[in-house]
Amino acid sequence: MKINRFHVFLLILVSGFFIWSIIKPSHYPIWILEVGPSVIILIIVISQYNKIRLTSLSYCIIALLAILTFIGGHYTYDDVPLFDFLQNQYDLKRNDYDRFGHFLKGLVVIVFREILILKTPLTSGKWVQFLAFCMTLTVSACYEIIEWLAGKIAKRETKDFVGAQGDMWDAQWDMSLTLIGSFIALLLLTSWHNRLIQDLKEKQWS
Repeated sequence: MKINRFHVFLLILVSGFFIWSIIKPSHYPIWILEVGPSVIILIIVISQYNKIRLTSLSYCIIALLAILTFIGGHYTYDDVPLFDFLQNQYDLKRNDYDRFGHFLKGLVVIVFREILILKTPLTSGKWVQFLAFCMTLTVSACYEIIEWLAGKIAKRETKDFVGAQGDMWDAQWDMSLTLIGSFIALLLLTSWHNRLIQDLKEKQWS
């Protein structure tokens, strides 16, 4: 399959945000912790582009989530200006960029679903939905465990990385929002996603 121009555009867009993010971030160690996992995932996706070609929807989701982490890494998650403005404007208790990000991370269920359909004997159905859902929640839970361990190892240095903002239930909120985001993504995008996967298969066979 030839390189898709839209995919090139997404790569340029993500690269632009990455370059912006690395220029004078609020805290370089926090930037590395926040941005590092996304960079590793992007390297894997790019290196496997010719071997594992995904739909444009999946690449859009990957690009969106990477950009979200680049923004959060640049400012730190509890100091993103737009959400600081919303916090002050509506007298909110906290900057909710972190929770907004965890909600959108539920979209990764579509990427997992696609990989299961393309690379396993499973076909589109309830088992694929269930497994993709479980994979998404597992990743969310593992991330919260990493945050907890980081907080235990170096409390002061990782305060902005954890982003709990004094909420003892922050991890539970984050995982719950990812769960809700995953459920909504499957509910709204499954039919469209099935058509995109079918189109992708036909291009690969042609």
